[in-house]
Amino acid sequence: MPLQNLRLSRLLTALLGSQLLLFGAPVTAAQPTPAVALAAAVSAQPDFAPPSANHCRRPMRTHEVPGRPDVAEPAVSIGKALPRSRAPSVSRDAAAKAASPAVALSMERPPEALAVAPAPAPTIGGNREARPVVTAGMVDDNADFAEYLAFRARTNVPHQARDISERHLLTVRDRTGRGVPDAQVQVRSPEGALLRARTDSAGRVWLHPRSFDTGQSTLYEVTASHGGQTAQGLLRRGQKDALELQLDGAVAPQRARLDLVFLIDATGSMADEIQKLKSSLRSIADDSARLPSRPDLCFGLVAYRDTTDPFVLRSHDFTNDLGAFQKVLNQLQADGGGDYPEAMGEALHETVHRLSWRGEGATRMVVLLADAPPQLGPDRPTYDAAMQVALGKGIKVFSVGASGLDPQGEFIQRQIAQYTGGRFVFLTYDRAEDPASGPGRETVHDVKNYSVATLDRLIGRLIREELAPLSRKGA
Repeated sequence: MPLQNLRLSRLLTALLGSQLLLFGAPVTAAQPTPAVALAAAVSAQPDFAPPSANHCRRPMRTHEVPGRPDVAEPAVSIGKALPRSRAPSVSRDAAAKAASPAVALSMERPPEALAVAPAPAPTIGGNREARPVVTAGMVDDNADFAEYLAFRARTNVPHQARDISERHLLTVRDRTGRGVPDAQVQVRSPEGALLRARTDSAGRVWLHPRSFDTGQSTLYEVTASHGGQTAQGLLRRGQKDALELQLDGAVAPQRARLDLVFLIDATGSMADEIQKLKSSLRSIADDSARLPSRPDLCFGLVAYRDTTDPFVLRSHDFTNDLGAFQKVLNQLQADGGGDYPEAMGEALHETVHRLSWRGEGATRMVVLLADAPPQLGPDRPTYDAAMQVALGKGIKVFSVGASGLDPQGEFIQRQIAQYTGGRFVFLTYDRAEDPASGPGRETVHDVKNYSVATLDRLIGRLIREELAPLSRKGA
């Protein structure tokens, strides 16, 4: 990152007045009003600096953006809940109200190995409570692109527009023909419009010229680089749907590395979904660790509410300590909210700009679990800018629509997933209109030809497919 941009980033961090805890040592700055924090976030230029962290072998580090300046939820250590400082807010779903102990904000012990004993399940009458069954469907809007365009055409809802009607598949290979994962890609028009992207584990990435170039350019220079090797080519609009670039040398296989973030709407109506995720995390992590590629796993968490709540967002940076991560997730409670849209834009901005994503060769995934669209407005961070940065950093977003998600929320979640190369996942029920009817195959969403599985198996399948092209070699 250029020096002036680095200084700007540090200045914005100071303006946000963040509460940051490193290795258990709190550093507290004066908290700004939400308006000041939001204005600073909106004015920040997108940071396309390549992911560069070397590892995640660290205690949990937490960053908070405060909400209402007159109300605060106390920070507590893991396992210690302090009394709430206010009465619970009225949620969008009265049945989902819950008291909200603060999310853990510090670590009091060094990280442990991934192989830790699972947290005990809740008990009822002395017996372990069965894990709730959560079913979900999935569609791949990049695989059935014509149907996705038809969905967009028939869904008239407020959103931040990016024109993806034209797309091209870029594949980067080495001289042996193997797809090159995490290659840096730049697409430049003669007028200087620039798109940044990174290839996935198979060496592929979808490019949408109209999403970044509002001019009349028909020819683009495409550059792909990896490990000091560079290949160039030309993309001519209207002629080819696919482009392939080849590096001169071979790229040695590396051990799979997965950075996985759970980005969660933590308002009151999400109580059931958060509980289900808590009970599924161990299964997801264990299944991922047993994959043939034996991936090196890092976990992160970003929870968000809105500016009328005690916090807008709390993010927990990557760690390889699954036990500590599970404890932080277990302390997350659904509360607050009020109006329907939430601070998804702020949370997505935080996720792509601030977390310590690992560098070259990592697979980067976000599981976005929400039941409402983002707040839209001139004083709010734009989710479409964040999804552009996600593409530039090789971060795929897999959007999970929870019960109650309306057509606007579905449109935006699918928009983010399609642009970044992810999928749209949605919870299913025995009766589509009634989440209380139990697991099933029905949904209210505008989808067809979808498969159904339990949510943890579906997320596991997505991880498996993303890591399948990678090898354990290089471990």
